[in-house]
Amino acid sequence: MTIGKKARHLLAAHQILTALGLPTAQQNERSALCLLALVNLTPGKPWSKADNPLMGITPMMDWAREHYGTDYAPNTRETFRRHTIHQFCDAGIAVHNPDRPDRPVNSPKAVYQIEASVLSLLRTFGTAAWPTALAEYLTGRDTLVARYAKEREQNRIPVKVAHGNEIALSPGQHSELIRAVIEDFAPRFAPGSALVYVGDTADKCGYCDARLLSELGVNIDMHGKMPDVVLHYAAQNWLLLVESVTSHGPVDGKRHSELAKLFANSTAGLVYVTAFPNRALMSRYIADIAWETEVWVANAPSHLIHFNGERFLGPHHSS
Repeated sequence: MTIGKKARHLLAAHQILTALGLPTAQQNERSALCLLALVNLTPGKPWSKADNPLMGITPMMDWAREHYGTDYAPNTRETFRRHTIHQFCDAGIAVHNPDRPDRPVNSPKAVYQIEASVLSLLRTFGTAAWPTALAEYLTGRDTLVARYAKEREQNRIPVKVAHGNEIALSPGQHSELIRAVIEDFAPRFAPGSALVYVGDTADKCGYCDARLLSELGVNIDMHGKMPDVVLHYAAQNWLLLVESVTSHGPVDGKRHSELAKLFANSTAGLVYVTAFPNRALMSRYIADIAWETEVWVANAPSHLIHFNGERFLGPHHSS
């Protein structure tokens, strides 16, 4: 029985993913279609003509629907990204944002491209050269993965924490604003404060002093949505809960309630702060900002805006 051009390429992509040592969870039709999309291998096109376009997740899904008749729902985009493309990048098969490595992790403009040596390898599939080319590629694969891991690390944003140490956050405007909160806002408005927690767009938690939080009566539930930055201002015994806004909302009424619940057992007073990179962005959210909170703008760092009308920076207790 002969198989069609579409099925033939899908089967070949499965075989390639298996040969490259991808985990079982990535040996499926979704991952096979992603591989085919990354090399633009439409039905009937030979592997020797494999290409290397820059492609985002949604364009890959659109490509699969157009050329292979496989229609995925829009809400499966994260499944593609987290359960196929992440593994492709970790394995050195694909490269994330080769056109702009410092593009934010969660940018809607994120793109991926087949890695150059993998492209050369795939162009030999189905020929007598494939077994030798595969063996040579696999021999140097660990080195390749390590190199790309190092390059990703070089693009991360260093942030100073306690005792002269540093952490590294994923690249992007959001992380730059978090760095400004820690290195500029904190010394100005909470001098001597201790960094307790920092979120990261890629890893969720970039830094956490769980011991200090526990001493303050807070038991972290990582399933709860933590603020971007938590600072302990020991001189006043305040916990400053800071949301850094570059694409998502400020401390509005709903977020204020969420944070109050998450830190309900804190023995330190709670101060709610929204940080913006500039006033232009702040103006888009000003109607949503909750009363009894503070606003700091990174490009006017010596000023603080108080949405309370009663006092300067400080916690507000429910009556």
